[in-house]
Amino acid sequence: MMTLITALLASSMLALGLSSSTTEPGDDPRYVLGFEMDRLDGTPESLETYEGRVVLMVNTASRCGFTPQYEGLQALYEEFEDEGLVILGFPANNFMGQEPGTDEDIAEFCRVNYGVTFPMFSKISVRGDDAHPLFKRLAAIGKPQGGEPRWNFTKYLVGRDGRAEAMFPSSVAPGSDELRGRIVALLRETP
Repeated sequence: MMTLITALLASSMLALGLSSSTTEPGDDPRYVLGFEMDRLDGTPESLETYEGRVVLMVNTASRCGFTPQYEGLQALYEEFEDEGLVILGFPANNFMGQEPGTDEDIAEFCRVNYGVTFPMFSKISVRGDDAHPLFKRLAAIGKPQGGEPRWNFTKYLVGRDGRAEAMFPSSVAPGSDELRGRIVALLRETP
């Protein structure tokens, strides 16, 4: 009987747009920081480290027409890092083999060509049956907060609470008013 009452209460709260204070972040289908990933140097890191910050997750590639977006991503990171923005790069070779290098190759390419200092993670699959669980979660969320990446440099914006807030396709440049506006709005929200 108590389980039925709890379920009805939770259902009513969701219908009213309220959340239950007993819901754990990992139980929320839009929560995307519950994964441990390897950095390019092989060091494991929990993405929960970034909870409390605004996170921009980007699937990247070194040989793509959108690769110059690394420059804009680095500029965004430098501009807003002190306000709480972090950019996380996830190299992937899913689209026309445009990220063929090793993690070491990717690290060198990013450092030498774009001066990337934001966190970069080990190469993973971001699409299909072998997609990393993080990207399976992002795909399952669906639009407008998520969805499967259609190409390299798809951007997922995550709020300070670790929940996916918006997905931007590759064609949306890091310096665009659309993306910058959403970042600034999330940075200004009270954590």
